[in-house]
Amino acid sequence: MLKRYWRLTLASALLVSGAVQAQGVAANGQQIVMQGDGSGAPCLACHGMDGAGNNLASFPRLAGLDAEYIAKQIRDYNSGKRVSVVMQPNVDNLTEQQILDVAAYYASQPVPKVEAATADAEVMALGEKIAKRGDWNNYIPACESCHGPDNQGMGVSFPGIAGQHANYIKQQLNAWRSGERHNDPNQLMTGVAERLSEQQLEAVAAYLGAQQAVAAEGGQ
Repeated sequence: MLKRYWRLTLASALLVSGAVQAQGVAANGQQIVMQGDGSGAPCLACHGMDGAGNNLASFPRLAGLDAEYIAKQIRDYNSGKRVSVVMQPNVDNLTEQQILDVAAYYASQPVPKVEAATADAEVMALGEKIAKRGDWNNYIPACESCHGPDNQGMGVSFPGIAGQHANYIKQQLNAWRSGERHNDPNQLMTGVAERLSEQQLEAVAAYLGAQQAVAAEGGQ
């Protein structure tokens, strides 16, 4: 009986230990963001220390995104499920704990304020239509149907895309359209991207890029 008790106690301790290990430590993530892991460039070289990214260079905003989503994308780069000649050599030596730490750090960063929209009113209206209502005549669902109210994100599978850089959104839509990217659930984005016209793609990217993001739960 005593032997069985100790086995159960040990199993419980291992479960608790695993749960603790699965948590990212933002302070440790900050060090990797600033200095790298010794095998590649530090994250801030592209994404900035604050995770704001860069629209002109199509580097995405990471600040305030869901930590689990960020971690999943890094794992996908490591496994080859998602391809980037920039990202893969810079994250391929990160341990699981380092991945969690970096994700926790960027998720904890305040979401930057978006810049004023530069597209004209007609383009923004079309973008809002696609984002909020879709185009069911062409079997294009609203972005909100997966990415949540106001496109602020729905957990690990559907990131917040409001306030994401317009150039990055266009880049990724084209990657799904060409088959270069395919690491979303059931390849939902591939079908959507293929049915978007060029005008719709440009408009929805411009609209989403001009919307203020809200940090995912646990962020700032």
